[in-house]
Amino acid sequence: MVDAVRPLQALIEALEHDAGLRQPQSLRQRLDALDRLELLASSGAMRPELEQRLVRVQEDFDALNAALYVQLRQDIRRGIMPALLARCMADTAHEEVTGDGYDWRDELLDGVLQLSSPEAVNAALPPDMVAYQPTPARHILALLARTRLTADDVLLDFGSGLGHVPLLTSICTGAAAIGIEREPAYVACARASAHALQRSNVQFHCQDARAADLAPATLLYFYTPFVGAVLQDMLDILRRHSAGRGIRVAALGPCVAMLAAQDWLLAEGAPAADRITLFRPRR
Repeated sequence: MVDAVRPLQALIEALEHDAGLRQPQSLRQRLDALDRLELLASSGAMRPELEQRLVRVQEDFDALNAALYVQLRQDIRRGIMPALLARCMADTAHEEVTGDGYDWRDELLDGVLQLSSPEAVNAALPPDMVAYQPTPARHILALLARTRLTADDVLLDFGSGLGHVPLLTSICTGAAAIGIEREPAYVACARASAHALQRSNVQFHCQDARAADLAPATLLYFYTPFVGAVLQDMLDILRRHSAGRGIRVAALGPCVAMLAAQDWLLAEGAPAADRITLFRPRR
């Protein structure tokens, strides 16, 4: 027990005296520290006095994080892109963004979007539909950094779920964004977040992707929301829609291979399921 408690005590003492961690923008460092505290605290019992100090540090950091999220949300309502999000997006240009894991940026996004828990989600999925999983925040930021969307662009997200991609697009770029989602509970949550953040350039439609109006879109995004015949139907629709238009298609996950197999699409670079792959119609 002593061996397990000693590293925890040393960490608590270090965090209690680290003024840098109390700077508003030191979010990543605080989140990392909270993870280390939780890991060490789970290794065994501790004295009540040490447990009280642990709780105080956790509460202190949680309060600092909550205050930062409030400030970021206020900036967004005023039409200001938060500097922390801008830095996160810029950082993706200097790192290899691969894999399907989540990191501290997802906690940042959760704190900013404040998405409520959806109610009455339909558990039964039709054939070829894939269970919802949000795009990791680092991949969304990498997508936005690579595509350099402007006010002339409209991103359309198929299977938008709770709205992470359209909402972050609306916040971090001048582009408009549209989410297409068949689950009403998810659409309701996404719309509530957009309303709370006063985002007028993002919409969410509850419908089958094959019935969506593709006319406004300049960038279409897939995080493998469906497979098989449904995905092929959607690609056939896109092929007809893309004729003579300068659209782009972005994809992540297993669907990348099927897009790469389309003779009418050309990938920018080597297609890979574990990172954002961009496609353009062949001329």
